[in-house]
Amino acid sequence: MNLDTLIASCKKGDRKAQEQLYRTYAGTLFGLCLKYSRNRTEAEDNLHDSFMTIYDKIGQYKSKGYFEGWMKRVTINTVLQKYRKQDHLSLISENHKEVVEVEQEKYELNLQTLLKYIQELPNKYRLTFNLYVLDGHTHK
Repeated sequence: MNLDTLIASCKKGDRKAQEQLYRTYAGTLFGLCLKYSRNRTEAEDNLHDSFMTIYDKIGQYKSKGYFEGWMKRVTINTVLQKYRKQDHLSLISENHKEVVEVEQEKYELNLQTLLKYIQELPNKYRLTFNLYVLDGHTHK
């Protein structure tokens, strides 16, 4: 089934099409959820919530844009909305910076270690880091 047919079937509520959409994009969107979550379990919950929102809002998708990009935007918005509800997220201002002195040694981080450190950050810091550094948004 091609993408246009898959999207049209999902718009009609076809469960098999929704399952295929999930199997096709779950890996990509799970990676995105991991960036915004404290651990794998929370990322899985965020992925589930995101797909429920995608299925609910797929009728709003216009075939003019990149579908995967639209799903990523829905996923990010779903996760951020969840965290805003949990602890009334307010982004950290640029003036609030913590200075940490580090010896000038060569540190080597692999992706898994870096992801682990990012996931250990408090919600506000982790979300701000992801939005600013990884997704290219401004602090405003």
